[in-house]
Amino acid sequence: MADASLDKTYCNPLVLPNYPRGRNSHNKATDPNFKHVTPRDYRETADPTVLYHEGKWYLYPSCGMAYVSEDFVTWQHHPTEPPDVGYAPTVAVFRDKFLLTALCAPMFQADNPLGPFEDIGPVVKPDGNFVDGYYDPMIFPDDDGRLYIYWGLGGPGIFVAELDPDKPTQLITEPKVLFKFNPDHVWERSGEHNEDRTGSCLEGAWMLKHDGRYYLTYCGPGTEWSSYAMGCYVGDSPMGTFHYQSRNPILSTRSGLVRGPGHGCIVRGPADTLWAFYTCTVCYEHMFERRIGMDPAGIDADGNLFVLGASEIPQWAPGVIESPENGNDIGLLPVSRVRIPRASSESPGRDGLYALDGSMLTWWQPESDDPKKTIDVRLANSFTVSAVRVVWRDVGLDYDSGVGPGPFQYKVEVAAEQDGDDWTTVVDCTTNETDLLIDYRTFEPCSARRARLVVTGAPAGIEPGLIDFTVFGTI
Repeated sequence: MADASLDKTYCNPLVLPNYPRGRNSHNKATDPNFKHVTPRDYRETADPTVLYHEGKWYLYPSCGMAYVSEDFVTWQHHPTEPPDVGYAPTVAVFRDKFLLTALCAPMFQADNPLGPFEDIGPVVKPDGNFVDGYYDPMIFPDDDGRLYIYWGLGGPGIFVAELDPDKPTQLITEPKVLFKFNPDHVWERSGEHNEDRTGSCLEGAWMLKHDGRYYLTYCGPGTEWSSYAMGCYVGDSPMGTFHYQSRNPILSTRSGLVRGPGHGCIVRGPADTLWAFYTCTVCYEHMFERRIGMDPAGIDADGNLFVLGASEIPQWAPGVIESPENGNDIGLLPVSRVRIPRASSESPGRDGLYALDGSMLTWWQPESDDPKKTIDVRLANSFTVSAVRVVWRDVGLDYDSGVGPGPFQYKVEVAAEQDGDDWTTVVDCTTNETDLLIDYRTFEPCSARRARLVVTGAPAGIEPGLIDFTVFGTI
């Protein structure tokens, strides 16, 4: 293990600044039962493609590209041109060019990973016609110089075709179906509990080549369900035949803050380790309200691809542990979860306990006129604490009315005694100027019997909602 300190850790969902506006909130409707639009604004990012290039990670999500990390912990937002090419972008390096496409989008190319990206035309079949159902594409350059593209969403299944390496907008083979929904694969069935065997939404194809074998990952049954998960087929060539591997799904978590891990990618990182980046659901304002997580992946002794996760406690960052698929927790546990807090005030139906219940669907919201918006948690014992995660909801977000996102400001304090008022500030974000819906902070280990969060600022017009306040420590 390399030098391992708390500044080499991360915690899901990933801390990404400037979460973009949800695409469907641009088309607000008065009928909240129509699932593809919403009467309220929301923010989302999902469907990550990640490129590990020259020691940096470039993350391209739906709704706003791109994010870059040099230390694999802190992500910076670097808006690209164009900034949003459509849902489920895919980026690959081919012949020293960066190829980019997305759902129903043309092919783009650039000389560097942040663009600007030039539109080089639509992807077409050998006869020159558009590709039917060109959804959730994935560009895969093989190491023999040939180029492939995978796509598919919903009932038709997952497709593949070979691209012309000299003209990457041109298919040189007819689209081939690799596999479709199989109701015998219980996790693929639709519904919160996979109760509907009559259908599914398979999507999010991604290709990983490892030791001469081709691992084709996909997800289902739909991004709105907690049953959303990732699976894998394996083949000996990029166009198949592919066989359903015995270890499936490879990633599935149905509860907690990081539930429904689906559409994403498997990429190689430092020291040739494998990492999965994936979508995780929120789905409060809209079925596409989502966040992003990451965890180690690996190949087991039987040749099956798997993912170690989805985690929601602090993890070592890539590069710290050479084989993180054997265990990646840093040894800290939540010590504030489901403790009855004392809140300075509570808006109707927004109790303080909702900040501690491990759900993305509930939150504590103090009253608007509360002069010191504070939530105070008595811990079960005296713990040595050293990290905290904070997840916000920007209540009242309304882009069209000029109420936009922005930075939340706060501080976290701890006290060594159960009673009294001797507080020590361990996280001071009272002057924070970065827009972070999710925040994860580490600090010097200290003894704590109580912890509290004090809200000191919020974007203009926004009421701060605290989805999660988790203190991490050891006894």
